[in-house]
Amino acid sequence: MASTLLLDCSSGIAGDMLVASLLDLGASELGLRAALDSLRRAGLGDFDVVISRVNKNGIDACDFDVVLDEEHQTHDHDMAWLHPEDPTQALGHEHEHGHEHGHDHGHGHGHDHEHGHDHGHDHEHGHHHDHHEHRTLADVLAILEPSDLSRRARDIAENTFRILAAAEATAHGTTPDAVHFHEVGAIDSVVDIAAAAFCLDNLDVERVIVEDLAEGKGTIRCAHGMMPIPVPAVMAVCEAHGITLRSTGVHGELVTPTGAALVAAIRTDNTAPERYTVKACGIGAGKRDYACPGIVRALLLDESVSTQGVLSGPRPLSTPAAPRPDAGETIWKVECDIDDVTGEALGHVIDRLMSVGAREAHCLPLVTKKGRPAWQLQAICTADMLAEVESVIFEDTTTIGIRRQAMERTVLDRRQVTVHTSLGDARAKEVILPNGCHRTYPEHDDVARLAERAGVGYQDALQAVTAACAERGHGPSRRRK
Repeated sequence: MASTLLLDCSSGIAGDMLVASLLDLGASELGLRAALDSLRRAGLGDFDVVISRVNKNGIDACDFDVVLDEEHQTHDHDMAWLHPEDPTQALGHEHEHGHEHGHDHGHGHGHDHEHGHDHGHDHEHGHHHDHHEHRTLADVLAILEPSDLSRRARDIAENTFRILAAAEATAHGTTPDAVHFHEVGAIDSVVDIAAAAFCLDNLDVERVIVEDLAEGKGTIRCAHGMMPIPVPAVMAVCEAHGITLRSTGVHGELVTPTGAALVAAIRTDNTAPERYTVKACGIGAGKRDYACPGIVRALLLDESVSTQGVLSGPRPLSTPAAPRPDAGETIWKVECDIDDVTGEALGHVIDRLMSVGAREAHCLPLVTKKGRPAWQLQAICTADMLAEVESVIFEDTTTIGIRRQAMERTVLDRRQVTVHTSLGDARAKEVILPNGCHRTYPEHDDVARLAERAGVGYQDALQAVTAACAERGHGPSRRRK
């Protein structure tokens, strides 16, 4: 069953933090290891993965650690190197993480690779192995394609890398295809992103809520020298995808480019529901010890609204019926913007969307960048129809991306009734308002059928059916007494 995930990033986010939180939430460790083995076979390189428990500021958390060989070691765990202007940042780092899995002491990069390695071009370990791991976006995608990741998981991973490529290109003044990922194409970065994609798919997460990302301040050393925090790649990702950064006043980098890119790739909503229950909570640990816990909390939510006690049928005015969410289901709005399609093609895709089960489908005119006229195609469907609705849009339009948003509906109790006219019987829809009065509306298809069968105009048939609706004693403009 598809789940809603709320990510609490009040201490920032990095790729390994997200993976660890999802593993703690219940993602399959066995399945993840099998998927990562396929990346090795696809040519990623040698690495090990250590999953353990650590303590962060008194909070028990899961730690996801990618351990590399000697030539790929980094300074990512070396707080004094990363923050030479504030050597106190290095205090206490080893004692909290080291005792949790001491066998990894010799792989200090493993403990801190994530907050470093996915700092993009900026500051992680590029100076150590950028001559070893110069991968382009195409190189990374070529590793992901033959892997055992599901199609959905590969889509998440590939989208994340494309977002990172665009951010790196913005930071360096080049194009995404020309970016050489000595940082993002490194082994540990690919592992983190692929692992996060696997876990999200394994948990069947469909809706991801991220309100904002807590960030620190100051500077951090990278392969290109000292960089301001937030680093350029993080700024580029957040600017391009409308992600809100919230300053914490903490000296240090809390949000890494990989963390920001993953949020950009998976976030569907930026506002938590007003009411919800938590079905499960996973806590993932970061590798640095700043003046905040350094964790990501992943919460699986239950947003269902109880319909116990909701009555059907008419009610007296003294006890009005309250509008209610539609039978406990969530409605999804799916949309995309298209600027190179004909009206006939739009009509065709709308017909197909309705035929596969969309509740509604329509187009809105709009003007996009550079003054281009375009259309926004929207469809409303239930969660079980999302895959088929999106498949129709991808197949029958030129769009390369679809947005979706979960929505709650308030609906009135309604039922189908039959009314009697001189032209014959016709179906009508009867709804019950919160104050208990009824309204009855003719069904278009039956009006058209009566008009054709009786050989009269549509308006004549409509008047006959409308009059019959009113004769039921609670028509469109009449209140029940």
